[in-house]
Order: sequence, then C-alpha cells, then structure tokens
Amino acid sequence: MANPLRAPLCMSILLLAVWLLPGLPAMATDPCPLLRAQQSAPDAATRIAAVACEEHQNWHRPFIDREGRLAGSLVREAEAARLANGQPAWLRVSDYWRGSGLLWQVMQRAGASECAHASEQYAAPGCRTFVVDTPWSAAFVSWVMRRAALPGFSGSASHVDYVRSAYRDPERSAYRIADPRAARPAVGDLLCYVRVPSRSYGFGGLATLVSTEGGGLGMHCDIVVSAGERGDRTARLVGGNVLDGVTMRLLPLTAGGQFEDLPARDDAGPACSPDAPAACSANRQDWAALLQLRPQAELARLPPPLPLQGPVQAPVAPQCCVHCVVGSGVPRCPADAPQPVR
Repeated sequence: MANPLRAPLCMSILLLAVWLLPGLPAMATDPCPLLRAQQSAPDAATRIAAVACEEHQNWHRPFIDREGRLAGSLVREAEAARLANGQPAWLRVSDYWRGSGLLWQVMQRAGASECAHASEQYAAPGCRTFVVDTPWSAAFVSWVMRRAALPGFSGSASHVDYVRSAYRDPERSAYRIADPRAARPAVGDLLCYVRVPSRSYGFGGLATLVSTEGGGLGMHCDIVVSAGERGDRTARLVGGNVLDGVTMRLLPLTAGGQFEDLPARDDAGPACSPDAPAACSANRQDWAALLQLRPQAELARLPPPLPLQGPVQAPVAPQCCVHCVVGSGVPRCPADAPQPVR
C-alpha cells in the first residue's frame, strides 16, 4: 500500500532543492517573520531590520504593494485596539516617543505631557490626541535605531536632521547620502521622500537645501529590511506613521539591484480621485534621498549609541493633578501647591 506521507514529503524536498539552486529567482516572501528574531545579530544592518520587522509584525503586517495599494490594515494609531503584543496601538506610539528619548523635543504640543505618564490604566485622552496630531515617523526611526544600538546616529523628531547630518558630516554619521535613482539599496538603509505638496525637490533640490540651510523640512523615511536577496526583485521597507500604522512598502528592483522606476509625484498632474486612480499610488512620492548604512567596520569607529536603560529626556518640571485618575501614576497636588494639571 502506498505511503500517504510520501507525496507531501517528496514535494517538500523538491521545493527545498529548487529554492537552494543558484541562479533561480526565489519566491517573493516576507522576510520579517524570521528576521524579527535576529535583534541581537552582530551586524548593525541586521539588527535594524530585525527591530523594524518586529514592530511590523506587532501591527498585524499592513503593507503597500508594488502598485501603491494598501492592504491588511487592521488597527490605527489612536485606537485602543490591541496590537499583536497585546498593547493598545496609541500606547505603542507613545512608547516610540518615550523610548527614542524625543518626547521632550515636542513637549510644547498639546497632550505630550500626558504621554509621559500614559499607561493602560491611565487612558490619557490628551496623549491620544497628541498621537493623532503629531507626525511620529521620525520618532519611530529613532526608536528603531536606538533599540538596534546603532553607533553614530542622532535621533530626531524630524527626518531632515539626520539627512542633513549624513550630507554635511558623513565621517561622523552612520549614514551617507546618495541619489535613490542611481544607488543600490541594502538592508539597514533609509529611503526618504520630501512631504511638500507644492514642490518636488528630488535629490538635487534636497542636496542644495541641506547644504545651505539649517531649517526644517517635511520628510519621511522608511527602513529597508530586504533588497532583492536570493533573486527576489523586490525591496521591502518598513516605516512608522505610514497610513496610521507601522507599514511595509514593496518597491520593484532592477536586475542590477537598483530601484526600478521609482514612482515620482507629478506636481502638475491630476489629484488622486476616482477619475484619476493612477495618481492615488501611495508609492508615488518625491523620493529624494537614500541614506546608505556605512560598513560595520566603519560603524565600529563612531561614537557609541545611547544606552537602552530608558528614554533620555530634558528635565521637565514635576507635575501633579487635582482631579486624578486612579492608577495614572501622576501624584496629587499638595493643598498649598499650584495646580497645573486638570
């Protein structure tokens, strides 16, 4: 009698043999379920990708496909719905601010001070408002780099700060800047676009700005977690605050490993609408910079990263409450003290 296990076993062996054959393109697969376990890898690139992948898994793996369409979005930034790690989504975003050490930079924004004390026991409605109203993609990148213990990276609440650092001071930065339409991406790199709706900068325009000016600029950067390994001509990138979550973006690659026709935003073209669906691609952006991670040997010579014991914050005046929420962790004001928090 035929062995009922033989056929599936033989098929598994055949598929494994085909996957191992050199020169054959691999099936497109998400690297994150396996990569997330390598957060203690000896090389910084793998650690960066592993930390980003872990967060993407926590957010239930939403993604933007190669045509710029969103799929798989289950939870949004300010919701109390649970992530895969059991944490409410809004509280996880506040953790990015606290864990990156950047909350103090935005303490002037409404609700930010509540995020310093936010917990599952304290609903912190002001913190949830802050999460919605304050772009957090740079805080996410900074949090990932700090968790990955990347030397030479100074976190910031604004992407343009570390783009400018890579351009002006490449020898002390973990990254070097390159034209995303001419360079090959690799794991651990950052692919960045400019968020100015009235103008497209491109690589040349951005380089001119960061070389001559020191002001702010709306930008967004995604972290490269795979770049065509084993013949898969797809780059996968993970970014925070992408369509209200931690989202993976898929971009096609050429046979040589460069981005294939990065979709460019057309300032003069039609706006996204049912009449112009081609303008609605979430991948159609003003791609202006590829920050390339320096080799491991060069990273080892850079200043060490901040310790991971806790967020690094500027001193903040102690706060207290009058109408306190039980379990919030905010102390009650003494009877003769000013009463700043209501």
